[in-house]
Amino acid sequence: MAPPLPGPLAHLAPLLTHYGYWAVGAVVLVEDFGVPAPGETILIAAGVYAGAGDLNIVAVAVIAFAAAVVGDNVGYLIGHTGGRTFMHRWGRYVFLTPKRFQAAEEFFTRHGGKIVTVARFVEGLRQVNGIIAGTSGMPWRRFLAFNALGAALWVGLWASLAYVAGTHITAIYDEISRYQRYALNALGVLVAALAPRHVLRHRHHD
Repeated sequence: MAPPLPGPLAHLAPLLTHYGYWAVGAVVLVEDFGVPAPGETILIAAGVYAGAGDLNIVAVAVIAFAAAVVGDNVGYLIGHTGGRTFMHRWGRYVFLTPKRFQAAEEFFTRHGGKIVTVARFVEGLRQVNGIIAGTSGMPWRRFLAFNALGAALWVGLWASLAYVAGTHITAIYDEISRYQRYALNALGVLVAALAPRHVLRHRHHD
């Protein structure tokens, strides 16, 4: 019998109970091209179910990995074909204003593959990194390689942690999220410090 899911995972119990692997694949897939869906949360919940014997952890991991890669590639296709026009029209629905989109695109252009890999672990970037990679002109094969690496690391981390930790996963998730916020704050300070140099360099070249 499936264990009671802790805290913010509890609302996903009916979805997992009725649809199982289909729920995992569908939610992870749609989250990865910008739809506000709890992809990371359902992966963790499925890991808890697998630890209790209600799902197979290998199947959960394989389905989540495939859905993550396909979803991000749908996002890449949207960005590559629809580009800035699409994002300027619809970006506000995922809190990506034109100003934020421009800053994110410039950041992707400079750091490329590293950002695609790391973005998988960052709420907000995970949902739009494929779209931004497509609009910024990153070569598809390069995107695919780094995206697959990020998806493998992301699925491996959360599926295995949830599988082992069971209903204690909420405390672990909260702790990791706390340190992630510190890292993001530090990154924000770094970007703010480097931005003036970037602008001055461009003005000098112009």
